[in-house]
Amino acid sequence: MQLSKEVLTSIKPDPLLSVPAAAQMDLPEKVLQFGTGVLLRGLPDYFIDKANKQHIFNGRVVVVKSTDTGGADAFETQNGLYTICVRGLEDGKQVNEYIINSSISRVLSAKEQWQQILKVAQSPELEVVISNTTEVGIVMSEDRVTDQPPASFPGKLLAVLYERFKTFGGTKESGLVIVPTELIIDNGRQLKEIIVRLATQNGLEPAFMAWLQAANHFCNSLVDRIVPGKLEGDDRVQTQRQLGYTDDLMIMSEVFRLWAIEAADPRVQEALSFAKADAGVVIAPDIEKFRELKLRLLNGTHTLSCGLAYLAGFETVKEAMADAGFAGFVTKLSKTELAAAVAGDKISYEEACKFADAVIERFKNPFLDHKWLSISFAYTSKMLMRNVPLIKTFYSSGERDVSAAIALGFAAYLLFMKSEPEGTRYVGSANGKQYTLNDDKAAILAQKWAENAGTAAVVESVLSDTGLWNEDLTRIPGFAEAVKQQLQFLTESGAKAALQNSIKE
Repeated sequence: MQLSKEVLTSIKPDPLLSVPAAAQMDLPEKVLQFGTGVLLRGLPDYFIDKANKQHIFNGRVVVVKSTDTGGADAFETQNGLYTICVRGLEDGKQVNEYIINSSISRVLSAKEQWQQILKVAQSPELEVVISNTTEVGIVMSEDRVTDQPPASFPGKLLAVLYERFKTFGGTKESGLVIVPTELIIDNGRQLKEIIVRLATQNGLEPAFMAWLQAANHFCNSLVDRIVPGKLEGDDRVQTQRQLGYTDDLMIMSEVFRLWAIEAADPRVQEALSFAKADAGVVIAPDIEKFRELKLRLLNGTHTLSCGLAYLAGFETVKEAMADAGFAGFVTKLSKTELAAAVAGDKISYEEACKFADAVIERFKNPFLDHKWLSISFAYTSKMLMRNVPLIKTFYSSGERDVSAAIALGFAAYLLFMKSEPEGTRYVGSANGKQYTLNDDKAAILAQKWAENAGTAAVVESVLSDTGLWNEDLTRIPGFAEAVKQQLQFLTESGAKAALQNSIKE
């Protein structure tokens, strides 16, 4: 049988499966969500469903999709229901649970059902807007508020807000809490600035402009959860057999979840009451520390590990973490070195280590096939953005141990970037296999390997290149020497030996 409202009572009981009560299907529509993607369904909608099951938020989501796919839509067929398979490690224990999510009431096509979307804007029960339209979605446009519909996401949102303003006469209570989740810094602030510019461009009246600014809350937010999406092949077949129903919208997510929302106004806390259902939702006046923890300890650990892992012969993250030497390296890198560099006035060392522990468990997730070559995309720019600030902090603070994991990770980056041109590609080689570099600085690194005799000269040439790093990294006390020693060891003894050597202490 296929998942739908009608079959909920026929689903066999399973301690690992959470099934919504019938009353949850009739809750009022409090959220307008732009986007049907798996991240929204696996994170914000996950939190809303969890809160509804605890009788906290008591509201459902109307989803706007930008185009009409035609034919019988799975959301309509399944009454908005879908299963989230939550898999991974938490506190050292394996998690494998299934949740039938009933947070979505309906999905409306902006192309075909724009008037119905504007009717949602007229509802007194609407309180929240959520979006994930990718990073290119929050952009300025030439949209008119009268377009049917406006082409861009900000254009659509402005039309919704203007419709609401006209319906309720600009009362303060009719304002909305707007929380974009696009992966750009200050996403709420940027979205608000574009909405204000669009409104001005449309010549909307001063009363609306005042209401827009005073009654609506645009919140910066940060999301962090890996949601790979649909289950594939035998996994999907076996899971549906275990649950006793088919589900065309079934998705998988990791256990870790974080939605940090920047707000201080009590009105926002009240509207986002679903935050009470799960510690993964954090509403705080300043979310910068959560961005810093993610950037440095999750993304930064990935970047300092990917070249070394691939050179050691590991294809995926979970494969590498099953190796004691590599797992020891990641632990030393993230907890002993990066956590120490991150700690400061806003983030304690204990907080950094707690986040690092979660990162290590995420790396070990046996259900995710995260490939190191994918992580190495734009390797140089990621190293610059994510790790150079921490390298400076770590070494300038007097931590100059030549066996430092940071130095080994950087040395492995240099060796991984050693390549030869093949047409328009740059190709490296490790363990008898070739790989293509996806890095806009690949030609520069290849040239430095070709022009410099010996690993020490390569290190000096790369670290001193201000075009790569915006500064001369040879001036960081002890860093160049540590990288030279690690790169020499890597080239002479190999990556696996370097891993063992890095954790001896």
